[in-house]
This record gives sequence, C-alpha cells and structure tokens, in this order.
Amino acid sequence: MLVLSGSSALTDAKRAVLLKSIQAACPAVTSVDAVWIHLVSCVSKEKETELSNVESAACRALNSLLSYGDDDQLEGTLDKFRKGADVVYVVPRPGSISPWSSKATDIARICGLGEHIDRLERGSVYVVTLSEGSLSADDLAKFTDHIHDRMTQIADLSIPDETLLFSHHEPRPLRTVELRTQSKDAARKTLDTANKELGLALAADEMDYLVDAYTTHVGHDPTDAELFMFAQVNSEHCRHKIFNASWTIDGVAKDLSLFQMIRNTEKVIGSAGTISAYSDNAAVLQGQAPVHHFRVASHDPAREPVWELAAEPEDSPILIKVETHNHPTAVSPYPGAATGSGGEIRDEGATGRGSEPKAGLAGFTVSNLLIPGFTQPWETDVGKPAHIASALDIMLEAPLGASAFNNEFGRPALAGYFRTFCEEVAPGDVRGYHKPIMVAGGYGTVRAQHAQKGRIQPGAAVVVLGGPGMLIGLGGGAASSQASGAGSAALDFASVQRDNAEMQRRCQQVIAACVAAGRANPIASIHDVGAGGLSNALPELVHDAGLGAVFEIRDVPVADSALSPMEIWCNESQERYVVALEPDGVAAFERIAARERCPYGLVGTATAAEDLVVTDRLLRQDVVRLPMSTLFGKPPKMSRTDTTLTPAFAPFDPTLAAHLPASSDLTARIELAAGRVLRLPSVASKSFLITIGDRSITGLVARDQMVGPWQIPVADVAVTRAAYAFAERAGEAMALGERTPVAVVSAPASARMAVGEALTNLAAAGVALPRVKLSANWMCAAGKAGEGAGLYAAVEAVGMGLCPALGVGIPVGKDSMSMAMRWAGGKGETKEVASPLSLIVTAFAPVGDVGGTWTPVLRKDVGETVLMLVDIAGGRQRLGGSALAQVFKQVGADPPDVDDAGVLKAFFEACQGVRREHPGLVLAYHDRSDGGLFTTLAEMSFAGRVGVDVTLDALGGDPVAALFNEELGAVFQVRAADAEQFASAFVASGVPKTSIHTLGKVDTASETFTLRLGGATVYTSTRAELQTIWSETSFHMQSLRDNPACAASEHALIADPTHRGIHYHLPFTPIPSPTAPPSQPRPRVAILREQGVNGHAEMAFAFSAAGFLAVDVHMSDLLAGRASLSGFRGLAAPGGFSYGDVLGAGRGWAASALRSPRARKELAGLLADPRAFALGVCNGCQFLSALREIVPGAEGWPAFRANASGRFEARVSVVEVDAGAAEKSVFLRGMGGARIPVAVAHGEGRAVFGGGGEQEGAAKALEAAGQVALRYVDSAGRPTTTYPLNPNGSPLGVTGVQTPDGRVLALMPHPERVTATSSNSWCPPEVAEQWEGAGPWFRMFQNARAWCEQN
Repeated sequence: MLVLSGSSALTDAKRAVLLKSIQAACPAVTSVDAVWIHLVSCVSKEKETELSNVESAACRALNSLLSYGDDDQLEGTLDKFRKGADVVYVVPRPGSISPWSSKATDIARICGLGEHIDRLERGSVYVVTLSEGSLSADDLAKFTDHIHDRMTQIADLSIPDETLLFSHHEPRPLRTVELRTQSKDAARKTLDTANKELGLALAADEMDYLVDAYTTHVGHDPTDAELFMFAQVNSEHCRHKIFNASWTIDGVAKDLSLFQMIRNTEKVIGSAGTISAYSDNAAVLQGQAPVHHFRVASHDPAREPVWELAAEPEDSPILIKVETHNHPTAVSPYPGAATGSGGEIRDEGATGRGSEPKAGLAGFTVSNLLIPGFTQPWETDVGKPAHIASALDIMLEAPLGASAFNNEFGRPALAGYFRTFCEEVAPGDVRGYHKPIMVAGGYGTVRAQHAQKGRIQPGAAVVVLGGPGMLIGLGGGAASSQASGAGSAALDFASVQRDNAEMQRRCQQVIAACVAAGRANPIASIHDVGAGGLSNALPELVHDAGLGAVFEIRDVPVADSALSPMEIWCNESQERYVVALEPDGVAAFERIAARERCPYGLVGTATAAEDLVVTDRLLRQDVVRLPMSTLFGKPPKMSRTDTTLTPAFAPFDPTLAAHLPASSDLTARIELAAGRVLRLPSVASKSFLITIGDRSITGLVARDQMVGPWQIPVADVAVTRAAYAFAERAGEAMALGERTPVAVVSAPASARMAVGEALTNLAAAGVALPRVKLSANWMCAAGKAGEGAGLYAAVEAVGMGLCPALGVGIPVGKDSMSMAMRWAGGKGETKEVASPLSLIVTAFAPVGDVGGTWTPVLRKDVGETVLMLVDIAGGRQRLGGSALAQVFKQVGADPPDVDDAGVLKAFFEACQGVRREHPGLVLAYHDRSDGGLFTTLAEMSFAGRVGVDVTLDALGGDPVAALFNEELGAVFQVRAADAEQFASAFVASGVPKTSIHTLGKVDTASETFTLRLGGATVYTSTRAELQTIWSETSFHMQSLRDNPACAASEHALIADPTHRGIHYHLPFTPIPSPTAPPSQPRPRVAILREQGVNGHAEMAFAFSAAGFLAVDVHMSDLLAGRASLSGFRGLAAPGGFSYGDVLGAGRGWAASALRSPRARKELAGLLADPRAFALGVCNGCQFLSALREIVPGAEGWPAFRANASGRFEARVSVVEVDAGAAEKSVFLRGMGGARIPVAVAHGEGRAVFGGGGEQEGAAKALEAAGQVALRYVDSAGRPTTTYPLNPNGSPLGVTGVQTPDGRVLALMPHPERVTATSSNSWCPPEVAEQWEGAGPWFRMFQNARAWCEQN
C-alpha cells in the first residue's frame, strides 16, 4: 500500500473553528492541522514499485490526478506527518468502501492506471500540537468525535494495516439456526436468542409464526438470510403493522384501522384525479394538461441521439412521495439524511415502468439546539445517549447530507421546514425530538403509458441495477422500527447506509433512456432497493406479479469479496434498483447501461411457481428456499389497545406578567415576545438550510424558497413548469404543513392544523382544490400510554372528517411509530424523550399558470396599498402549542384548530377565484402560521424592504394574543382602491365578512415597523432591526458550519442601506430566433456529458430553442469511438458533478479526455477549429479550465477551487458582461455592459490563477487581454469580492473567461437555467413584461446561432 500526502483538508477558517472546539474538550491542544492522504492499493508488488518510481509515467499520471485542492497547511505540518509524531489518522472503516474511493478508482482506470491500481482510497491525517507531552490515546478520546464520523470512519494514532483496509478475504459462510430437531418451546427460545443477536426486532407472534413454519412445512432449518429477510419484509417500517392493526380505544373496539381511514379520503371522492394510489413506490396523479416534452428522441444505436421537442403533446402525470429517515439521521446525521433523500428519489424514479424525479423537499424536527454562546431562555439540556447525535450536530450535518445528495443527483430542493421542540410538559414527561424527524420528498413525472407497472412474464430476466453491494445498512428496516436506544449501539451503526448520488444519477440516466423508448421500453416493472435490501426488493418485484423467482447470489454486483450470502442478500447498499425486463428487452437494456457506465447484474429469472429460491454456486448451497406464501403470509394481525389521556395544562397568559416587571407596558410585552419568537428556529430565517441546496437545476423552477430582490427565504409554495417550451404555463406545486407542538395539547387539532397550513401555503399557487392531493407522514411514540389513542383520534380527524369535507384525498404517506429515545441516566435510571404525535402534510397539485404564483414580497411601485387579513379562525386567538408559549417554556391549554372546514374551503376557492378572475388584484400574499401575525407582517416587510403601519383595534382580544396566535389565515397586499373589491370576492365565496380586516398600510417612504392600538403607537421598530434578530439563529448556525467571516459578511448586508439586492441593467432588447427552412440543416452542437453530469437537458433546450440540432454525446461514446466531434459547429459541457467532483471538480473528466489519445484528438480538433465554438458552464467550466493545455489561448485561465465559504453555494448573483470582451465573443456580442441576475450553484467556483503570483494581479492581466467575460458585481455595478454577492471569493469577481478570439467561453454561473423569464427567482414587472417567455440570458444562445450563420 502506498500512502501519499495531498493538499490541505482544512481551510484557515475551518481550522480555527476546529481548534476552538477541540480545545473545549482537550485544553492541552495548542494547534491542529490536517492534510489529505491517499491510500493506493496496487494490483501487485511490482506495480507498486513502479508507481513508487517518480520517473515512471504511471507515477507522474497518478501524481497529476492527486494534485487537487489548496495548500493551506501550517508551517511544519508535512514534516510532522512524515515523522508520524502526534498525528491522528482518519480513514474509512475497515471493510467499507467510501463513495470517494468508488469514483476516484473509476477515474484512475479510465485514465489508464487500471493495470497498476486496484483501489484508491482517501483519508486524512491530523497533526496535533500540545502544550506539553505527546498525544496519547486518552487525549484523542476527548476530541475524536470532532474529527471523524463514527459511522463511516475510524480515528487512530497509527494507520491501519493494508490487510484491514484493502485485502480481499474469503466469503463468510451462510449460517443456519437449528429449529427443526427441537421442540416448539426449545425452538422458540433458540429463535428468541437469534432475534436479539441479529437485531431482527421480531415480535413474539412473528417468532411463533416462524417456529410453526419451520417445524412443520418449510422442510429445512432457517438460514440467517431467511430470518433477516423475514424480519425486514415484515418490519413495522415495511409492513406498517400499527396502521393496519385493529384498535380498541377506551374499551371500545373500533370498526376501522388507521389505514382504512386514510384510504377513506380517496374513497369518498372516487379517486378523482388519482391514477395510482397505495400500490407503487409513489402515488400518480393526473397532470394539468398535455404538454410537448423535450427529451432525447431515441437511444436506438442506428439513430443519432438528438434532443427534440415532441411534435405531439402528451399527458404528463405527476408522481408524489414523501419519506422519513429518522433513525439513521439520529445515528449519523450526514449519511442518514443523504440516504434518506436518495431513497425517496429512487421511489420517484421507480414508479410504474420507470419515471423521472423533478423537485424535492427536506424537513427536520429536532430537540433544542443549545448553540454554544447562543443558548436561548426556553432551552433546557435534558441529556442524550452517547451514540446518538445532538440536535445541534444533526442540524449542522444532516441538511448538508440531504442537500448534497439532491445537488449531486440533479434535483432542485424547493421546500422544507425546520422545527425545534423539547419540553418537560409534565413531571417526568419530556416531549421532544431526540429521535429526529427527517422527511425527504418531492414529485416527479411519468409518461402516461408507463404510469402502471407492466405484467412480468414467467421467464423474464431480473436485473439489479446500480450498486455495488457492501456491508452497510444491515437491518435498517428493523432498526428503524424500534425506539432508539432499545437496541445496541453496534446494531444502530450497522443499520446506517452510505450515499453515492453520482451512481444514482447513472442509474436514472439508464431509466430515462428506457422510458424515452416509449412503447419499446425494455422495463416491464421496477422497484427501488431500500429497507431490507435485495431481500425485500427482489421478492416484492415478482410477488406483486403473482410469480416466484430463482436468483443466483453470486451474480449480484458486490464490492467486498468477504460478504456472506446473508450480507449480500440483506445489506441496504444504496443507489440500486431491481428491474424485470420485457422478453425482448435484455439487449437494449444492457447497451444503455454500458453507455452510461452503470453497473448491473442479471441475477435471476421470474418463475410461474410461486417459490423464492436463492442459490449460491460458490458455496454450493441454497441461501433461501421458501414458498412466497411463507414470506408474505399473514402472521397474526396486530391488535392495539389504549386509553385516551387528557392532559391538564394551564392556559398561557399573554400578559407575560410572570416574565416582566409589574410596571411593564404593552410595548415591553411585544418587545419581549418578538425578541424571543423571532429567534425560535421554526420562525427564524432558514437561510442556512436553503443556500446549500441547488434550486435552479433543470431550468424548470418557477418558484423557489427565496423571494424578491433581496432573496428572503419566505416563499409559501414551490412551483415548477411542466415542460421546457418558453410558452409553457402549466406546472406543478407543493407546500408543507405541520403543527406538531399543538399535539401535546390536542392530537386531532394538530392534525387538522397541519392539513390547514399545507393548504394555506399551497393557496399561493394557481391550483384547483379538487385537484389537490396530500401526503401524510405520521410519527408517534406508539408504545407510550395515551399516544395510540391520540394517533387514532388524529387519523380519524383527518381521514374521516376534515379531508372528506374538503374533498381532498391522501393517496400516499408513511408512518414511523417508534419516536422515542431511551437511555440509562447517570444514576442508572431510565431516561426517555418521546416526540409529540407528529403529522407532516405535503400538499401537491397541478398548476394552470405558473406565472400567477403569489409571493410575500410587498410592492412599493403601485401607489397606495393596504394590508388585508383574512382570518379563517373567525376571531379566535388560541395560544396552545404556539411559538409564543414555547419560548416561555409553556404549552398552553387551548390550541388552534380548523373549526369550520367550510370556511377553509371557501378561503382556498376565493384565492383561486381572485387569481383567475381578477389577475393583478393581489400584490403580495403570506399565510399566518408559526409566530403568528407579527411574523407574517415582519417577513413581508423583510421581503420588500418596506415598512408597515398596522392598527390592531379590529382584531379585538389581548394585543399580544392577536399578534402571536397561530390560527389559520393570511395577509394580502392590495391597492387601497381595490380593498372593497377584494373583500367582496372573498365574501362571495363564503368567507364571513367579519373575518376580513383591513390592518393598515405599506409604508413605502421608510422601513419602519409600526403597531397602533386605540390611536396610540404601541410598538415601533425597523425592518433592519427585526430582520437582524430573525436572522441571528441562521447566522450562528452558518458561522459554526461554514466560514465565519462569510457568515458575518452576509449578516451585515441586512442593515446595509446601499444593498439593492439583485437588479437588472439591460442595454439590449428581445429579438426573435431565426427559423431555418426545413430544407436547411440546423448547425449541430454536441451536448457533451460525463458520468455525474446532470445539467444536460436545460443546456440542450437552450441550444435547440435557438435553432441548433442538439446531440447527446457521452464521454463513453468518444472514448470508445462510437461518436466523433467532426461535423459539429459547437460543443457544450454542462453542469453537474462529473465523478462526484472527486480529485477536484471537472479534473477527473478532463483527465479522462487528456489521457485518451482518441478523445484528446477529437476535443483538440474542435477547440482549435476557427469555425467551431465551445461553452462550458459550472462543471463544464471546470472541465474546460482543466483542458486548457489543448484550448488555444487559454494559458492564462484560472483553475476553479473550493468556495471561500467552504460550502456549496446556491444563489442568484448579479454579473456584468465585460464590454470589451463581449465584442469578440461568440456568445456575448451586443450584451456588453449588461448587469443581469443569474443562477449560481457550485462548491468549487473560486478562480485561482497559477504561476504562484499575486491573485488580483493575474486576474487584471487576463482582464487586460480581453479574456475576462463576466464578473460578479455589487449594487453599484462594481466588481466585488463581498460575500455572498460574490459567492465564491474569486479575485475581481471573475466568473467567466474566454479565449482571445471569443470562440471558447467558460463560466461558473448557469445562464442556461434561466433562459425562460419564469425560471428567474425574481425579476421586476417591467422586465417580466418586456421579456415574456424567453429571458435576457437566451441572447447568448441566439448569438451563437447567428455566429454560425455568419461563419
């Protein structure tokens, strides 16, 4: 094994933060530094010797690959590393293979090093300096959690032996559990022992069922694979036993199960608008209208893969799904949340006969954050188990995992929520989220002809797509079905998976190519691999078709030769699907998978006999041999009994008398309440959660979380367009609702409020209530007294009451019934934190006009306007379960509720009627929810940077209760002259006139926030003051997680009066694209992609819409000689994560091209051709930069490295087109001097100039040569390095460079994603009107088309 040092593993900022945290645990540490180390396992000793020779070509090639990143080490770090003194090695856990390793090894092999390297792995070495003495194991134990992930890595004072990290071992054997020769009682005891040792989580009745089966008719002793499989397939996680149980509540047997009540919502509406429910990986809904889809027309090898807009419109059904991944996120937050998102994305891709994920969401509920130095008055530390992550660690790491998977896969993250709650609500009864909620969901699309799974034929080939299998995630389904802490820490860790989004992208590309074949789709049926691994997915695939199967365990792709048959069969390695192929589909499927470099295995055949047989040709024995009826049979149905508990809570006192001096006035009460409520995470800014997630990928996003010129994260709803055509107005929308603290007081009220909030959020989009569908995700500590009764009442309230009254169905959902955390306290006592009953509702619907979506941005360009409150609660001001009660460590006695479903329905229909019949009447909209009316008004003020002047008299009641109650309702901005018309429209729809109030006016002359009562001013503040408070929680989290200096820079912009936000300066006007005669061939542009690239569709559309013939070209085509670039007028390298950005973003892609004589020749030829152009965006920009040795005139270009923030940045930034560079540019002619907002989404966009010189000077030299095409600018139009106006820290704001002749342009931002006006997060009304349809950035692609005509 070779151990090679690399670049810095820590930035200066992260090193300082890490040192501070280590010193808190081990004060003797005076400094810390870290560098990457690369561990190289060679195919032989001879090859290792050759790689060690610095003069050898192989060594030079390897060193070139491993030369990435920044060298920011402290002086002496490398010397100390080489001496091995006071160093800590952090490497992947023995027996595991990191995602980095999988992708880096792929690059090495493609670059010709496969004859030398068996595997590349990466670790890090920490060099630690102490005030005295040497680093000991005891010292390391104090801070080890700060430098490694306990689930995926080990930390030690010495590097592990090569045999532990790399050696291939003989397969572990299959085990059997002897039952047949024993009496039933003895067999039962034997099985009970195995149940505990293997962590099966089998219930007593299930063990009785298995003992009976194996001692009577199965015919052999159970193998460990069979037992593990049964446990996963029949776990609560997979079978939803509690939701299918019979219930007795308060001694009365209930007629309906929980699931029957949920299904009732679809039953009463006749499943109107639902194509598929409860029967597939996701529910499928009817879309808005047929649309013209844009896709590669054919993947037939006899035809060129051309991107085309379909000539005929096609129905576009919507698929919806929301999952939870609570237990893994508690154990290991980053991979737990990442694989939660990944698993839900696979559900969306494995619906029907193959489908396409489109837009995602992520939500988190945890206990108190307890931020060091920022602990809040309502937060109490109640302790936690040692092996479970803290709420703070979860929220620092889990959102990164969820976002990173979505980013790398290529799905925009457009919605979510974040709540903290932990309170002792009664003596000894602590309610909180030590077992967190992590929801991952979204929607996608499926072709109508593929919306239902096809009929699998006996003899059909069955494939495992993706992978490979590894010893990770073993027993996740069973583990997540237990109260956390009930099992062992070792089993908890074993149940967590690792993520590889780039592999899942490859799988999705295979599925997309199959789906594009239409009636020739080779996929008959497809399932994702999730809980239980193949042991659940493969049997389910064939059992759903009424078939059995024979599988060969050694045909499953695996990356660990030591895996036992049970481990291969049952591990939950991610990024895998199981596919049954059409009889004539094998060859087409294999060809597609090979082109995408996606691993697969033909593992078996479907059989008419309904038996499950898994053979092992290596060990010459059966791994599984069971009748399907035994596996999927009916163990005794669960029965549940519970008693309703009615807690007695004191009403919340809105006078706050217990918290203020007796002489305090109303102003002091409001100030105290507002100061606390605005800092509560459920109310406060979620910016730190949103800017890490790509919100522009696909180019179809019409409404993300950030609104207005200042990009404030307060949008109510997420919206996307249905298709790429500029004129397309139809789309899809989703919005969330959850009010979990209310459940402490009343579970039914909490459930109804969750539905109500989802609908008041969704009302911001143009949707029809009969077309709305809900996902209901239920979480409960079902084993806790009273919780089962509360769950039943809540499901009944929604399933039998509110949803039928609204006419809204629930075709999909999920449950997690073990939401408690138990552990031993310091005195040996049992401690427990149980969650309140938690319902997370996500509302989905097709949208008629995406341009009609309302936002909370208050406008100041339309004359005098007023703010109108529509109060759905009819004047009630209940405070139970509110943010106000929580920040004063209370619960309250009287919760908000949906008292009249008719008023909620009338409100929703009135919103849609006003939008439809009076477009432009509503100028801004924001629902009332967490934090109440005060927060609603404040957030609207933040979004528009205007003041509000509000009078409270009409609301009645206590002013604090009026301001901070969280009853359903919404605030609207309308012109003063339109207020009567607005009110009349709502009254006409059935909203009581007494529920509509004119609150006050928008103050366009200042940013003052004023509240009046009885003619007197009772509270005044400023927009900047309130927004600063509201943003503090996000700022502190961002400071801990990212570069603190960047966090401070962003926070300072809140109060900066010169900060204009995003703005436009357009010295050019729209022009139509030329339409070529049918007889004239369109110029051909190669949309070049590598594995992991995910931005190719929007790039292809931009060129196609401008009049090009866009051709899909994979690097595997070039490397294999299947495609040539001759005859192409242009090449476009899109964005994404080629090879997952390992070895530096874009560098692996470039290395594979440069080290292939064939690909190098093809690319060099096009790049040197004076009649050809090239465009590289984001990952494509990094690719072209790394190719600069074959790009004529690119010698002075920078490399692109990690952002200064240390974080992936998803922003809207203003860039200026350099006037001088524009005149030479193929793409930017006529755009010089323009300042245009553009989507930014990258982790490595900081321009770094070579030669060791001063960075700004090198940037100026490139600028003087006319090669700096684009710069980030500030509000005054000056090039800027201020974060986040410049999101990556590039000197002089450089973000786009070109060759001297202007033919090759490389830029980090994404103009191709915002070619449609509706895809811009914000643009002023006059720009939207002038550029209706195609937006300003489309000019780039029109310019390229015109250049082709002229040359």
